[in-house]
Amino acid sequence: MDLIIRKGLTSKVVDILIEQSGASSVYWNRRYEIENIETDTEIMSDLKKRGISVKSFNANLLSEPWSIKTKTGNYYKVFTPYWREAKKHIKTEPLPSPKNALNYVKKLESLEINNLNLVPKNSNWVNKMYPHWTIGSKGALQALSNFANGPINNYGENRNKPAIDDGTSKLSPHLAFGEISPRQIWSFFKDNLEVADKFLTEIGWREFSYVLLYNNPKLANENFKEKFNTFSWHNSESSLNAWKTGNTGYPFVDAGMRQLWKTGWQHNRVRMVTASFLIKHLLIDWREGEKWFHDTLVDADPASNASGWQWVAGSGADASPYFRIFNPFSQGEKFDPEGEYIKKYIPELKELPKKYIHRPWEAPLEILQKANVKLGENYPRPLVDHKFARKRALEAYANLNTT
Repeated sequence: MDLIIRKGLTSKVVDILIEQSGASSVYWNRRYEIENIETDTEIMSDLKKRGISVKSFNANLLSEPWSIKTKTGNYYKVFTPYWREAKKHIKTEPLPSPKNALNYVKKLESLEINNLNLVPKNSNWVNKMYPHWTIGSKGALQALSNFANGPINNYGENRNKPAIDDGTSKLSPHLAFGEISPRQIWSFFKDNLEVADKFLTEIGWREFSYVLLYNNPKLANENFKEKFNTFSWHNSESSLNAWKTGNTGYPFVDAGMRQLWKTGWQHNRVRMVTASFLIKHLLIDWREGEKWFHDTLVDADPASNASGWQWVAGSGADASPYFRIFNPFSQGEKFDPEGEYIKKYIPELKELPKKYIHRPWEAPLEILQKANVKLGENYPRPLVDHKFARKRALEAYANLNTT
């Protein structure tokens, strides 16, 4: 069966395909961003009026974002009770692939993927990502199998260690592009739920994020908690650019941002640290970080990205408390004690002893010279003092909570 690629206004493209093929039925998988919901609803209504059979399906979630309700009939705003209830309604078995799908015998015009100009020409940035990912459903299933055959057993501990390459499943890009469904993943572990519980809880957070997005369509642009609308951000373009390019002077943060730029992905533990640094050390609006991650992540997900940033900022549902400020060097010392992750993405620090790899500014001059590290030249000095930044953030958040 051929894949037909067209571009243009969705409703017009669908109309043309119906006319050219003589189709009497149209099927699609549901989408949950407000603009897509509105488009799909309009098309469905129009087609039904014209006698076209239309059916949509849930292919992207374990449960529809409107289906799990509190006892009072509202949507859940706290993850733990939501997930406790949601697990009761999970149907583990995905539907099988159709065995006897009829091919359409006539030839329909189709664009070539390369003609869509989806990838910038001469883009070294995009080319760097290809070695890290096997695109397609086969790649997704292989990643799932690889993860299940070993790494899942130590997931609870290794998921926090960014230097361990297979400490996480790396399934998020495949989920984001629909190359694998959460139902396939859940079914895969159905006979081993106890071992997979920690990992499947992360699938639960993705589900919860879609509940929040569906009920708050502007989640990526507006504070979930309205009191944050008066928060006094200290937005600085130069500081934002230093964060984006991994030049803050905090190695664990910089390694994460350089990993993001090089691979299109960033380790989950590091995502929390880099996000916290932007928001609470630099006092830059969380929406700036959300936009950057949305643009650069190969697994960019509209629900998980927005809810994750609001969680770190403290402005979201079931959010991290305002006084939780990730210490960027103690986080590195705890989860990357040998500095392997840092050295992988910041090679200019690779000769530094592990005693100073997380705080190069504390190294004696002779140690820096021996490691060929020139602070302020080939690696930046800290963009902001940690103690000062922490105090400033706590004061800003405390002021918010008293107004």
